[in-house]
Amino acid sequence: MKLVREFVTARPMAEICSTELAPGAHVRSDAELLEYVRQSVVTLYHPVGTCAMGGDSRWNSVLDPELRVRGVTGLRVVDASVMPAIPRGNTNAPTIAIAERAADLIAGRAPLAAVDPADPVDAMVIAGQAAGHIAPDGA
Repeated sequence: MKLVREFVTARPMAEICSTELAPGAHVRSDAELLEYVRQSVVTLYHPVGTCAMGGDSRWNSVLDPELRVRGVTGLRVVDASVMPAIPRGNTNAPTIAIAERAADLIAGRAPLAAVDPADPVDAMVIAGQAAGHIAPDGA
């Protein structure tokens, strides 16, 4: 915070930053700055990675690739915390995908076959046929 204060009081930032919004100029000592951080800092973005999954090469991962807690029998974690790193976009869609994959793992279903056709509409048709929602003849 002290370094940020140095940056914003130097030219050219000082020309556009006329006052300090938080914690305020009255907060000066290290103890006061630390107390401000303790009292006011909260998470703003979707937390992920607090219970990260990883393969055997990720020695520090809490979960194995099937979302099972290492060293604990019968326990899986199925939420955004399993992502090893925060995605660039919103965490909603990846969390839904994780939940759907976890449902398959728990039910003992095999993963869907990989599909990579040139046309995304073809991909949806193929997936619909595989799931039994669309008849093979397209009817």
